[in-house]
Amino acid sequence: MMYSGTWNGWMLAMMLIWPVLIIAAIAAIVALTRQTPSPQTHRRSAKEILDRRLAAGEIDAAEYARTADMLKNGNPA
Repeated sequence: MMYSGTWNGWMLAMMLIWPVLIIAAIAAIVALTRQTPSPQTHRRSAKEILDRRLAAGEIDAAEYARTADMLKNGNPA
C-alpha cells in the first residue's frame, strides 16, 4: 500500500476541520439565540421619570406635586 504525504495531510486536515466547523456552528447558534438585555428592555414609568427630574433639580416641589397628582388622577389640569 502506497500512501503519499499529501493524502495523509488531507486526512488530518479533514479530521481537524469537521470538529472545528461543528463547534463554530454550535457557537453561532448559541450566540444568535441568547437573550441579551437591550437598553430599551427597562422602560421607565412616568413616576420614575418624575422622581428622577425632581432629584436632578429639573423641576421644583410644586411642579412635582402637580404632575404627580395629574398622573395619579388622570386630570390634565
